Amino acid sequence: MTILLTVLGIALFAVGLLISIAWHELGHLSTAKLFGIRVPQYMVGFGPTLWSRRKGDTEYGIKAIPMGGYIRMIGMFPPGADGKIEARSTSPWRGMIEDARSAAFEELQPGDEKRMFYTRKPWKRVIVMFAGPFMNLVLAVVIFMSVAMSFGFATQTTEVAGVQQCVISQELDRDTCQKGDKPSPAKVAGLQVGDKIVAFNGDPVADWAELSNHIRETVGPAAITVERDGRQQTLQATLAQNLVAKKDSSGDIVPDKYVTAGYLGFAAQTEILPLSFTDSVDRMGDMIENGVESIVALPSKVPDLWSAAFSDGDRKDDSPVGVLGAARISGEVMNIDAPTQNLIAMFMMLLAGFNLSLFLFNMLPLLPLDGGHIAGALWESVRRNIAKVFRRPDPGPFDVAKLMPVAYVVAGIFICFTLLVLVADIVNPVKIT
Repeated sequence: MTILLTVLGIALFAVGLLISIAWHELGHLSTAKLFGIRVPQYMVGFGPTLWSRRKGDTEYGIKAIPMGGYIRMIGMFPPGADGKIEARSTSPWRGMIEDARSAAFEELQPGDEKRMFYTRKPWKRVIVMFAGPFMNLVLAVVIFMSVAMSFGFATQTTEVAGVQQCVISQELDRDTCQKGDKPSPAKVAGLQVGDKIVAFNGDPVADWAELSNHIRETVGPAAITVERDGRQQTLQATLAQNLVAKKDSSGDIVPDKYVTAGYLGFAAQTEILPLSFTDSVDRMGDMIENGVESIVALPSKVPDLWSAAFSDGDRKDDSPVGVLGAARISGEVMNIDAPTQNLIAMFMMLLAGFNLSLFLFNMLPLLPLDGGHIAGALWESVRRNIAKVFRRPDPGPFDVAKLMPVAYVVAGIFICFTLLVLVADIVNPVKIT
């Protein structure tokens, strides 16, 4: 049964991956056709073609390897300085440029002169290239908001799940009390499991974040109003000063960071609660911010990845994962002993995170990514506007093909990083169980 559920989870992720890729390429396709650019091919996947069908002047198909997708647009790069595809050169760098230019005109047909990508105004090219990643962002937001507002997330409440018997610095790696430890303020005050804290020093508290802030800001006497057996009563506590986990501006715990603050000494009950629209938007914003930080931090992850892949290093929880690793996690999700709706929510969040990563990664201003073409179009617009202001001749289209040597270097780095992540996902995978 375990193997069957794992295969089911991997298959579901593969389907979600294909849908995400097809959705991304649909953004490029629809806007390209909107602006009259000819698109000979729309393909999901790479490698041998499994199925295809031609409709109008576009061939639609699915290929064997579901690791990406593409559309082919006529005239991605402008002709050479002489207005034609330049002749071959013995220079390897020039050869890369000319190969890219040649491929851009490979399927040129009579009448395509006005249907080429490079002939469109820069703002139209920006829209065409941005539309693909934007579709992934839309899908990520829709999935995330749907899960957040219907199912919800594990949320700490003001109900007491457990009472700490003594004061232990949270920096110490132990849970049991030792001789010399002082009794916790919660134990001394008589706080019990099941109590719901409704007010702190007379101020009503609506959620755990608010209560936690009150506790951290207080050292000394405090009145704790609880609801117990349907009735309210006030307990008198003397909060201690203790070393506790640091929080960031969003209220999330910062790993391995501690601050001195007020301490009561109890564990909050956790429940899965739907979020309001406003809270869902805030949480989505945090998810995007964390995604950006993760992209920026990718180079710093290489040493740990190398150690996890080729040495005895631990694979950290925040380690980058590839398609194989994400599929493996999806298989693990299906084997978790939890209600079906929990598993569905976890799978959908995995898919939302994958689409957000696609958006952020593709927006990097580097060829061959979509962001590289966007940067080229924006630079062309800047050049032409500067020329217009200073009454200089129009410099013409920016020749993005000249950046192809850089694109090959960037692609090489991406391939090496992808292979490193792939090896780590095989020999030392990230696990959620």
